[in-house]
Amino acid sequence: MKAFLLAAGLGTRLRPLTDTVPKCMLAINGRPMLDIWLDAFSRAGVDEVLINLHYLPGIVRAHLAARTAPPAVRTSFEPELLGSAGTLRANRQWVAGEEFFLACYADNLTDFDLGLLVDAHRRRGAIATWSVFHSEHPESGGVVELDAAGRVVGFAEKPREPASDLTNAGMYAFAPGVLDCIAARPPSDIGYDLLPRLVGEAYAVLVDGYFRDIGTVEAYQRARADWAPGPAAAGRVAAQ
Repeated sequence: MKAFLLAAGLGTRLRPLTDTVPKCMLAINGRPMLDIWLDAFSRAGVDEVLINLHYLPGIVRAHLAARTAPPAVRTSFEPELLGSAGTLRANRQWVAGEEFFLACYADNLTDFDLGLLVDAHRRRGAIATWSVFHSEHPESGGVVELDAAGRVVGFAEKPREPASDLTNAGMYAFAPGVLDCIAARPPSDIGYDLLPRLVGEAYAVLVDGYFRDIGTVEAYQRARADWAPGPAAAGRVAAQ
């Protein structure tokens, strides 16, 4: 099983913390978020991870060179940012022939068991399975509507009037065929450009445990204060 870890962003909202460190290398309780993600992938059975790089790539490469734990990791440098969906499309040959692959954002912090996402995707046999969480501020993310079976029946990125409090958590299982929905010319974004095309065909898994978007200095400081690593939190298929 393969997975993308999307880590090429500039981290401008995290400055000055990211003036000299890429955001995926920011430490939570002494561990870079990059390592937290790679360990989570390994526990879920991922064999190989592709990490896209743009800002301060040498720091990430040096860290990976010193890492000996699984999974195997390759990097893809983007001289110009391709956007999250653009990265998937640019590396489509890497996942060609796979039953499905995972894609996650490196600047989210969660104890969610990715194995639950994998199991739900296999059980459903859908082209895509998303993760969602109950947000206090759904208007700041991608708002998801589900039917009684957990199928995605509505999606809007950062709507002014959210239809629900279920919000995209940025962890996905995709069949390679979804990459045909991504425009050939980058940049292209998963939330704005890909997910709306999958409404009616995708399903969702609810994140019941810890989840925080480390997008700002305030969020990072809060995560450092309340992150308590331990057994992965239990999850369940949303709306079941």
